[in-house]
Amino acid sequence: MDGKALAQKLRARVAEEVQAFGGVGLATVLVGDDPASQIYIRLKHEAAGAAGMTPHDRRLPATTTEQELLDVVADLNADDSVDGLLVQLPLPDGIDENRVLAAIDPDKDVDGTHPLNAGELYLGRPRIVPATAAGVMLMLAEYGVELDGAQAVVIGRSQIVGKPVLQLLEQANATVTVCHSHTRDLAAETRRADVLVAAAGRAGLVTADMIKPGAVVVDVAMNRTDSGLVGDVDPGAAEAASLITPVPGGVGPMTIACLLENALACARLRRR
Repeated sequence: MDGKALAQKLRARVAEEVQAFGGVGLATVLVGDDPASQIYIRLKHEAAGAAGMTPHDRRLPATTTEQELLDVVADLNADDSVDGLLVQLPLPDGIDENRVLAAIDPDKDVDGTHPLNAGELYLGRPRIVPATAAGVMLMLAEYGVELDGAQAVVIGRSQIVGKPVLQLLEQANATVTVCHSHTRDLAAETRRADVLVAAAGRAGLVTADMIKPGAVVVDVAMNRTDSGLVGDVDPGAAEAASLITPVPGGVGPMTIACLLENALACARLRRR
């Protein structure tokens, strides 16, 4: 499944809609100097600029206190030129991530992690959906994967991928099993899956013999190893799967594209 090509189509459509809408402001807040976070922020700003959005880049030192960060979030919440807002994770030790995410205006919450947006998704009324989870579902739809009645297995239960993917698959009428580090026999679960979504963050966790022949495999993870970026699924699984996402070039580009779509959705929420 070519996430890069699908992401390009989505980004082109978002750019057209941003122009027609009259502009969108996307703000990011980065605390500290984590190298990976700096790369992610740069990619998000480049994508926002290419889509015709106005990026707002707030960089804070690692010594920033929780209250100082909350004050910055409050300022951006009140700024009418900002339609979408995200705080890049992880945050330095000593800062309560949950408190910070809950402080973001839910109408500006492009990551979809505010309790209101997470709750609406749980209730089957998706409002702003975490970008990676939205990207997974768009890829499955693009390739015509039948979810109604399918056996789906999700490996990982994070707030931004595993749990929202679970909700979205259930809402598409799949029968969903969630696996995690305490699952007793992971291979037995994955071999039953018509659709497998791997988002555990463990390189090579899923091997070819753990895949049901003909299954659809979505590898969300990007693990940095000595040989480069790899997913949770061994590349050899492609021989068993009917469809599989590459790493890189699969879900990653879709995450950025769906983040832009979320920023546009936030702008519409604020100006309805």
